[in-house]
Amino acid sequence: MTEIPEHLLKRAQAAREKAAGEAAQPAAEADSPAEADSRIPAHLLERSKAARTKAAGDEPESGGGVAVADKVAAAVATPAAGGGVPVGAGPGGHTQRLLTVVKSGSIQEVKAQPVDKVHTWPHLLAAEFVASLACLVFTFLFSIWVNAPLLQLANNNQTPNPSKAPWYFLGLQELLTMFHPMVAGVTIPGVGIILLIFAPYIDKNPSNKPEDRKFATSLMTVHLMFWAVLVMIGSFFRGPGFNFTLPWRDGLFFEL
Repeated sequence: MTEIPEHLLKRAQAAREKAAGEAAQPAAEADSPAEADSRIPAHLLERSKAARTKAAGDEPESGGGVAVADKVAAAVATPAAGGGVPVGAGPGGHTQRLLTVVKSGSIQEVKAQPVDKVHTWPHLLAAEFVASLACLVFTFLFSIWVNAPLLQLANNNQTPNPSKAPWYFLGLQELLTMFHPMVAGVTIPGVGIILLIFAPYIDKNPSNKPEDRKFATSLMTVHLMFWAVLVMIGSFFRGPGFNFTLPWRDGLFFEL
C-alpha cells in the first residue's frame, strides 16, 4: 500500500474542517452570490450560466444541445444544497483533481550507493583456508594409498633412454625438439607470460560471470591447452631417443 505524505494528510484534514464549518453557516449566508462565487473563476460561472439558460430554453426534441464540457462545468460550478462548496469540489473548494500521490521515497536523495565488493576477511581468507585444508587432506590420503618409490642412485656411466625432465618441464623439453633453444626457451614462454600479465589491463570488465569475460576466458584456455598438450605429448608419445611413438603399440616410457 502506498504511504501518503504527512503534509497531504494535514492539508486534507484542514480542508474537511473548513468544509464542515462552512456547512454549518446559515443557508442564506451560504447562498450569497458573492460568497459562493469567490472560489470559482468568472469565465466558468458565465459558461455555466449560459449553459443552464440554453438547457432551459431548448425543446425536448432538440436533445443534446448542451455540450458535454458545459454540462461538466455546470455540475462542478453548481453550489451544494446545504453549503457553499460546489459539487465535485476538492479541499478548500478547489475544482482541481488530485490524480496521484508522489511516493516520498522517490524524491529522496540516496546517500549510499551499493557496491559489488566484499571484505578480504573473512570472505576471501576463509574460503582459501578451507581450500588449502582440502588439498592437504587429499595429498595426505594419496600418499598413504599410492606408493611413490624413489629410483636407484644415479649412475654417471649409464644415461637412461629416453632422458625426460620432470613432468612440469616436459612442455619446455617438447618445444626444444621443434624450435631453436632461444625461441623455445625464451621467446615463446616470455610472450605467454607477458600476455597473462597484461590480460587484466586489456579486459577491464568487473563482472565475474564467464559469459561476460570471453577475452580472459579464451586467453587462459589457450594458454592451459597449449601447455597441457605439450606435456601429454612429451609424457606418453616420446620413446627412446625422445622420438615420437605410440604408447598402445610400443609401451609407455614415462615414470612418476
